[in-house]
Amino acid sequence: MTSEASRQARAGDSPGARAMVNGEASRTTRELFLGEGAGGGTQNLTVNIGPAHPAMHGIIRILAELDGEIIVKSDVEIGYLHRAFEKDCEVGPWNNAMPYTDRLNYVSPLINNFGYCSAVEKLLGIDITERCKYIRVIMSEISRICDHLTCVGASAMELGAFTVFLYMIKAREFLWELVEDVTGARLTISYGRVGGVKADLPAGFDDKVKKAFVEVRQVLEEVHVLITGNRIFMDRMVGVGALSAEETVAWAITGPLLRAAGVPFDVRKAQPYWAYDRVQFEIPLGKNGDNFDRYLVRMAEMEQSMRIVEQALGALPGGSIQVDWEGKAIDPAAYVDRGKQGKTEGLLFVPIALSPNLQGQGRDAQKRVNAPDKRVVLPPKENTYGSIEGLMNHFMLVMEGFGIRPPMGEAYFAVEGANGELGFYVVSDGSDRPYRVRCRPPCLPPVAAMSRMIEGQMVADIIPTFGSVNMIGGELDR
Repeated sequence: MTSEASRQARAGDSPGARAMVNGEASRTTRELFLGEGAGGGTQNLTVNIGPAHPAMHGIIRILAELDGEIIVKSDVEIGYLHRAFEKDCEVGPWNNAMPYTDRLNYVSPLINNFGYCSAVEKLLGIDITERCKYIRVIMSEISRICDHLTCVGASAMELGAFTVFLYMIKAREFLWELVEDVTGARLTISYGRVGGVKADLPAGFDDKVKKAFVEVRQVLEEVHVLITGNRIFMDRMVGVGALSAEETVAWAITGPLLRAAGVPFDVRKAQPYWAYDRVQFEIPLGKNGDNFDRYLVRMAEMEQSMRIVEQALGALPGGSIQVDWEGKAIDPAAYVDRGKQGKTEGLLFVPIALSPNLQGQGRDAQKRVNAPDKRVVLPPKENTYGSIEGLMNHFMLVMEGFGIRPPMGEAYFAVEGANGELGFYVVSDGSDRPYRVRCRPPCLPPVAAMSRMIEGQMVADIIPTFGSVNMIGGELDR
């Protein structure tokens, strides 16, 4: 500071000092130091929470105005993980969207796969096989359990219950092994196909499911003992982040948050699809719509999902794929060589021992899990390798400018995702790629309502409330 400026400041003669003395301080200055609504000696503080905060998953920014530890006002900002999902789906053929749907809710990707496929099938007027309907139900419910395990475990860990997180991840591991057995992958599975699924269930799958569910049920019981009646956990959850039934409906919130408020809406019951109308299950409900009720609803839903899977496995049409190749099988490479040499007589009637990466895609499996429609379903591998017709059919479905061609029109199909109603709206202009793909993400409405949930609460309450929303960035920002 110059000597002249110093003299003015000491004498109260600077422009800023004169303005303050005369009561002429600008509104901007007052807001900067005291907060917009400050008065009567209180001083509100504006704080950024996220996006570079672990509890905000790195992609949510909450601008909070605080009166001490109380949140007076907040603004939730999203959009830090824009993936261009919808536009990417419109670039390639219809089935090329499968890896993109995996990454919507990457904790339960199978539900995303099947929801998108069902929307395109509705546009095409295709009815999938009975076995495929049951497989979609089975794999969707296993995915739902994985999602709820992750949500509850991570939320508990953020409140200090690290043991619960370890237990939940242990249980999820048993289920991910089931997913890997069926799809060949654990997280980004790309298992769905328009008209069916990639491959049939492996032999002995039902026995593996029974063993895994024993472990999962034991973990859920242990978690109930650890935290359901735990005083610290309840103090952090009961009455926190609550929304009434009317508010929840007004925000268009679905899924566990809606049912925690006592509204019995579930897409699987309200608009049954696949084989959900042939299995018995209940809709767990809460009363208060707070974080604790959301936790209890998810815990109860996992048991209901296991009930659904057990019933679906018991009613699975066609039974397990059990083929005896002894004395009949030929090596896939030899099979292909015979086709190349023109020795095709009777070739399509010769069983082939498919390699592990192709198992479940043979003739017997194909007719059980895929619609009998050459316009959309890749032919069995025996046909592709053993006949020119099969090879042409395969290439016509994957070549640029050919592929699946739904008629001009539009369709919307909704499924019950782990976070609520997951809907896909597709528009076709008659070409081999979508004209428009639109996703209705279930976790967007509750994130939009976050300000309502946390205002009037303490800063520490943001963590359990945000955890109960189960925000998944891939579907939120798309």
